Amino acid sequence: MNDHSPAIGAPAPAVSIVVPVRNEQDNIAPLIAEIAAALDGRWAYEIIYVNDGSTDATTERLAQERGRRPNLREIRHAASCGQSAAVRTGIRAARGGIVATLDGDGQNNPAFLPDLIGAIEQGGAKVGLAAGQRVGRKDTGFKKFQSRVANGVRNAILRDGTRDTGCGLKALRRDVFLALPYFDGLHRFLPALVRREGFDIVYVDVTDRPRRSGVSNYGFFDRLWIGIMDLAGVWWLIRRKKSTPVATEVA
Repeated sequence: MNDHSPAIGAPAPAVSIVVPVRNEQDNIAPLIAEIAAALDGRWAYEIIYVNDGSTDATTERLAQERGRRPNLREIRHAASCGQSAAVRTGIRAARGGIVATLDGDGQNNPAFLPDLIGAIEQGGAKVGLAAGQRVGRKDTGFKKFQSRVANGVRNAILRDGTRDTGCGLKALRRDVFLALPYFDGLHRFLPALVRREGFDIVYVDVTDRPRRSGVSNYGFFDRLWIGIMDLAGVWWLIRRKKSTPVATEVA
C-alpha cells in the first residue's frame, strides 16, 4: 500500500471524496477535473483515489495529477481486493468528517456531489447517509433488468426504503461508516445498515451517464451467489440488532 498523504500540519479538509478505481487510465484526469469544478470554492476537500491493483496506466495518470493537485491522494492496493475493500480503505484514510464516494468510470456525475454533501450538513446528527438514486440510466437493458430484480428482492427482504443501492454516488459521516460491520459487498447494503444504527437517510435523484471508456470491472454473475449470502447475512444482522441502552454515569 502506498499512501501519498498531505504534508504534516496541513489543515484537515471538511470533506473527503473517495474514488475506487481499477484499470481506469483514460477516466482519471477528466473525472478529477469534474470533481474540482463541482467543489472548488465550496468546501475544503481532498480527493482520495484508491487504486485497486490496476495493471494499466492508472498509476502513472494518478502520479501526473498528483503533481498538479496537492489535495489529491492515492492509496494503492498491491492486488485487487474489490470495490467494498477499496471504499473502506479510502474512508479509513479520509481526513474529512463527511465522506462522499463515486465510481471511477465517469458514469457518476460529480455535479451532484454538492447536493449529497449539503444533505448531510443540513440533516444534522440524525442523517447518516445521503444516497444517490439513478434516473435515466445508460446501462444496457439486460444490466438494468438485473438491477431491478436485485433491488426488488433486496427491498422486499430488508425494507431499506431505496430503489437503487448500486449507485456509487453517496455521502455519509465517516464515523457512521466506521461503526458498521464490515464485509465484502458492504457498499451494496449501506442504506439498510445505516438505518440499523438508528440514522436517517436522504435520497437524491442523480442523472446517470454512459461510461467514458474501458469496461466494467465488477460483473453480475460472479457476484450472484455471494450477493445472496450477503443479503441473508444483512437480514440476520438487522434481526439481531438490539436497542442501544440509555446509560448515565453515577457521580
